[in-house]
Amino acid sequence: MILKKATVLIVDDDPDVLTAVKLLLKTETQEIITEKNPENLNWLLQRNQVDLVLLDMNFNSAINTGNEGIYWLRKIKEWKPNVCVIMITAYGDIDLAVRSLKEGANDFVVKPWHNEKLIETIKDLLDKKEGTSKTSKPSGKSNAGTSILGDSEVMEDIFHKVNKIAPTDANILILGENGTGKDLMAKAIHERSLRADKPFIKVDVGALTDSLFESELFGHKKGAYTDAREDRMGRFEEAEGGTLFLDEIGNISLQQQAKLLTILQNRQVTRLGTNKAIDINIRLICATNVPLSELANENKFRKDLIYRINTVEINMPPLRRRNEDIVILARHFAKLYASKYLKPSVDFDSAALTKLKSYNFPGNVRELQYTIERAVIMADDHILRPDDLIFSILETPGETLSEDDSNIPLSAMEKNAILRVIEKHSGNITRAAKELGLTRTALYRRLSKYDI
Repeated sequence: MILKKATVLIVDDDPDVLTAVKLLLKTETQEIITEKNPENLNWLLQRNQVDLVLLDMNFNSAINTGNEGIYWLRKIKEWKPNVCVIMITAYGDIDLAVRSLKEGANDFVVKPWHNEKLIETIKDLLDKKEGTSKTSKPSGKSNAGTSILGDSEVMEDIFHKVNKIAPTDANILILGENGTGKDLMAKAIHERSLRADKPFIKVDVGALTDSLFESELFGHKKGAYTDAREDRMGRFEEAEGGTLFLDEIGNISLQQQAKLLTILQNRQVTRLGTNKAIDINIRLICATNVPLSELANENKFRKDLIYRINTVEINMPPLRRRNEDIVILARHFAKLYASKYLKPSVDFDSAALTKLKSYNFPGNVRELQYTIERAVIMADDHILRPDDLIFSILETPGETLSEDDSNIPLSAMEKNAILRVIEKHSGNITRAAKELGLTRTALYRRLSKYDI
């Protein structure tokens, strides 16, 4: 089902959440229904042709355990078995959210969520409900999945390699700068593999502290530590039969590397708090923005682990090395955002295309995407001209504030400083955090805060 034709029901006793989701989805859907009291669920479902429900895990009651959300999830599945349900949960209730999947929920989102990720999750569920493909095929040449576009020679070489390795179970290491599309390539490989109908599980391992690393990847038994309120399977088990994608693998500690190597060698995981080994059957894909030559430094990364995760490597080129793909990508994003923001068909005049091709895009495809999105939103005409294309100053390191910039918010100054340091260290989060005087976890929180 197309999201534009869908009716979405949001049930949450927090009016701020209801308002935020309604504002986010009002231009994306046919109808948004909000409700604070879950007692009205049955009446709303009978009265309206609801396609998807966003349901909070906790409601005001004597004891907020998340069981309220599980109870109402069961009721929804009893009344309307075919309605998609996404659970809304806080980070501390992830165990309950995982339990909700076993109870029939289609997915869950953690507060605070990223708006684009929430929209993508809803679209995917509605597509699957109608039996359509997970993502619509864009125009342009794409041999490695529907999200990867390019006609350049370097991309042709990558597509050729992917066609050979995707059907195998070879472990793959994807290298490349930030914004080059490493996560999209991982999804494309999974979609072309023999495991395509099985789970694709992504974990940003670079953001996991040592204390969370084992629990997140290997799972835990109830009571294994203070906050372990329920048995929980780890990401290796969730990916059973499918693909496990470990992003930012170059930023994990040597201690974490040793634990990961043991799992990959034995093909077994043991949940925290138990002695029982569980066999795993997954295809492993890893990604990092750390160059392989730097990764091979034994003081930072174990060579035996590199060999284990790197049966085949794929180097995602920066956009400046595939300049001939800029027009294809720009037109793809223009079409995408014209549709999203209900604009007429958008194209570029020759001068605008020249401007795009003359810029080196330090932020790579991600920067191009945001540039086109901004241009489509702000343009007064269906033809984009050079003045409509404003490149982000966030991707230009080394700039200093002038006296005229004294009214810039501190948050913007902090964001710029973070971006400059990350660019200086070629995306190495550990080194950037050290220079900024932050822990890696604190830096990741700021990256999430500023949507970097």
